[in-house]
Amino acid sequence: MPGTAIVRHVVTFGRVLREVGIEVGPGRVADAMRGLGSVDLTRQEDVYFTLRQTLVSRHDELELFDRAFVAWFLRGPIAPLVRQKERRRFADSTVRDTLESKRDEEEEVFESGDPLERGASAHELLREKDFAEMMPEEFERVRRLMAAIARTRPRRTSRRRSPDPRGDRLDMRRLCRKSLRTGGDPVEQTWRARKTVHRKLVVLCDVSGSMDAYARALLFYLHAIVGTGTGVEAFAFGTRLTRLTPDLATRDPEAALARATEIAIDWGSGTRIGASLAEFNTVYGRRALSRGAVVVIVSDGWERDDPDLIGREMAKLARAAYAVVWVNPLKGNPEYQPLAGGMRSALPFVDRFLPGHNLRSLEELGAVLAGIERRHAA
Repeated sequence: MPGTAIVRHVVTFGRVLREVGIEVGPGRVADAMRGLGSVDLTRQEDVYFTLRQTLVSRHDELELFDRAFVAWFLRGPIAPLVRQKERRRFADSTVRDTLESKRDEEEEVFESGDPLERGASAHELLREKDFAEMMPEEFERVRRLMAAIARTRPRRTSRRRSPDPRGDRLDMRRLCRKSLRTGGDPVEQTWRARKTVHRKLVVLCDVSGSMDAYARALLFYLHAIVGTGTGVEAFAFGTRLTRLTPDLATRDPEAALARATEIAIDWGSGTRIGASLAEFNTVYGRRALSRGAVVVIVSDGWERDDPDLIGREMAKLARAAYAVVWVNPLKGNPEYQPLAGGMRSALPFVDRFLPGHNLRSLEELGAVLAGIERRHAA
């Protein structure tokens, strides 16, 4: 089995586990890949126990893992040895629906009729190619891939509870109603658990002249993120801040891009990151837009004004937000160093500092957002 196919299957399987309720972050996926590199992939039992050891941390998650594992890998190139009774027990609709959805996405994206997407080597070249070097027809091919990546959003545990057979608290209302059928005896216990919901996501994208080579691709990504549902806000900034959320909430990405370039009158101009952050904190911070949200800033960090202003506004933003992620396309260069004054002022208040120059870097961003944890205290 090719190495890239293994990575793709394990990364997607990690997303499946997260959606069915198992906490799997990018660190565990990396551990799983290292573990698989140390075992014989032809030994089915070794593969199964390697993934279970690295991706599961709680005993009550083993049943969900087994069900998801059998359903996901049984039809794939790896078919590890799992007890037959576990195969028969695969009837959980949530797990099944999630697996089928993920498999359909993967087959649609990676097995399309386009020769570039159908060939593994050509697909890898497309994932690695810098956005600044892409031709218009290549953007058409990566747009669907961006849409699949954008579906991975940060999540949180809600205070509200919903019926769950594996819950940790009795659902007294349902318990009382059901007990009426048995003369008041609570024969059938009902449980509740906290729901997992999407965390607020705010994206601020630099559209100044220094970011012009990447702005088109990144706005396609913003359009895909806004299309994932409520709780997402998108902004553009150059010399001023512009809210793009309603303009990107359309089905046609090209029309959304044209509208965004029309609304953002400072497109391709200079960069005033500090002033834009100050406007965001003053206008939208008062509306609690950033409170408890994951804030993603996409910029190369070049600032024409006082860099100290960026530090002050980033400190305010870090106190309000759950986590701050800075995506810099220049970081894709192995020799890159954050020497720009604006970048140096912002970094002390950034929870994750990532590249954003190609499709693979956006996949990394999606994995980070899925398992994001806060590093800075409020």
